[in-house]
Amino acid sequence: MDDKPEILDTRLVARSRLFGIESVHLRFSNGEEREFERLRTPPLAGVMCVPLLDDDTVVLIREYGAGLENYQLTLPKGAYEHGEDWRQAANRELREEIGYGARSLTHLKDMSLSPGYMGHKIRVVIARDLYEEWLEGDEPEPLEVLTWKLSDLESLVQREDMTEARVIAALYMVREGLRRL
Repeated sequence: MDDKPEILDTRLVARSRLFGIESVHLRFSNGEEREFERLRTPPLAGVMCVPLLDDDTVVLIREYGAGLENYQLTLPKGAYEHGEDWRQAANRELREEIGYGARSLTHLKDMSLSPGYMGHKIRVVIARDLYEEWLEGDEPEPLEVLTWKLSDLESLVQREDMTEARVIAALYMVREGLRRL
């Protein structure tokens, strides 16, 4: 399975304010052809931060998720703005969403979400050596900011308002990485 399918045609079939939907006609190595639809997104569209006050305390936010029609616990994250690199985007999102900047930003992993129909990736960043600094963001309402102990991660993951898989994965990766230090 080393040979990727050949892209025979790609065309835009719908567009909204946020997304484009493409039809992709593929030919697989065995000669089979299929049409797939995917969301048109930039390859690395955003950044998600794991802000640590210390080696056991992560800062979370609670915000409304329109897709789930409910409030969710999550990590600070957002899209890159024009001309930003991941460090600038991470620090801006931290300041806008939790009121902290970070002196230390470490790239943890680039993660995908639903790769069967979306090329979107998010860069997961560990933010340390935090300092207080607020920046006005674009959120429609104030975000609730709270802290949680990574040593009690299992109880966080059991909450009904903690469902985002990439957030859960990032928290476990950070916790396990800190244990190895």
